[in-house]
Amino acid sequence: MDSIRTAVPADAPALAELHLDVWDDGYAGLVPQSVLDARRAEPSSKRIARWETRLENSPTWVAEDEQGLVGFASCGPGRDDSDLLELMALYVRARVYGTGVGHRLLEASVGERPAYLWVLDGNTRAITFYERQGFRFDGQVQDCDEGPERRMVRR
Repeated sequence: MDSIRTAVPADAPALAELHLDVWDDGYAGLVPQSVLDARRAEPSSKRIARWETRLENSPTWVAEDEQGLVGFASCGPGRDDSDLLELMALYVRARVYGTGVGHRLLEASVGERPAYLWVLDGNTRAITFYERQGFRFDGQVQDCDEGPERRMVRR
């Protein structure tokens, strides 16, 4: 059984590794392989330091099972819409797709509050998940290194 809890500073090394794995799971075929390879080539000390900073500044929840961390979600005040909460990240390992872990992480982090997120264009699995959770596209698009992202909002 997976448990959901608030992340603590000691989770930073495991989160840094999990973040790489879930990007490989979720973005293979959607972003250039060179982007995924570059993330893996970065020294682990830098990735861990970035997670330590994130854990100090953004509420983050983790899902774990008997094998370790299987997902995470983080949110905070909207960076481009101060009236809404922004879901900044929600990722789970491929082996727990469809088990409800993502839904439970969303409930823990955002709950029923109005919120928005940015999703990579073409990420059908994520888009379908967020639509089931009540999010809808609002027409805003932004370019990022990985490709265009579309904004989804739930009011």
